Amino acid sequence: MMKFSRRELILGGAALGLASCGNGVGSKGGATIDARVDATRDYMRTNFPDAAANMSRAQGILYMPLVTEAGFIFGGAYGRGALRINDVTVDYYTAAQASWGLQAGAQQYAHVLLFMTPDALATFRASPGWTAGADVQYAFPDGGKSAGLSTATATAPVIAYVFGQAGIIAGVSLKGTKYTRIIP
Repeated sequence: MMKFSRRELILGGAALGLASCGNGVGSKGGATIDARVDATRDYMRTNFPDAAANMSRAQGILYMPLVTEAGFIFGGAYGRGALRINDVTVDYYTAAQASWGLQAGAQQYAHVLLFMTPDALATFRASPGWTAGADVQYAFPDGGKSAGLSTATATAPVIAYVFGQAGIIAGVSLKGTKYTRIIP
C-alpha cells in the first residue's frame, strides 16, 4: 500500500486541477465562432437592408450567431460570439441569461448588438461583465425585410437585432443577458 504525505496530495491535486483547466489557446474555437459570425453578418446584410445601413455606421458590432434558450419555470440561455470593429474580430464573448417565472419551451436565435457611439463601445469593452439593460433599443425584423426601427431606436447608443428564432418559447428578451469576454 502506498502512502502519500499531505504535501504530495495537495501538489498532486493542484497539478491535476491546473491540467484540467484548458484556456483555449491554440484551439479552433475562435475559427468556429468567426465562421458563424461571418454567416450571421452576411445574412443580415442580405436580408435586412435597414440593418445593413446601421451596421456601416456602428462603432463596433457584437455578433451572437447562436443562442440557445430553454426553460420550464426556471430557464437560461447561452451563446458565444465575437465583437468586431471595422469588420475585424477584436474579442470573443459569451452571452448568458437566467430567468424564472411562467415559462416552458426551448428555442434558438441569433442576436446582434450595434454600438452606435464610441462611449457605448468603450463602456462595453471596459466592463468585466456587461449586462444589456435600459440603454438598449430593440429592432425586431418584420416579415424578413424590415428591421423595425423607429426614430427613438435610430438615435440609441446600442441597437439590438434579434432574428432567426427557431423553437417554441414565450418571448425573447436580451434584458438581463450578461456578456463576458472569453478566450475560445
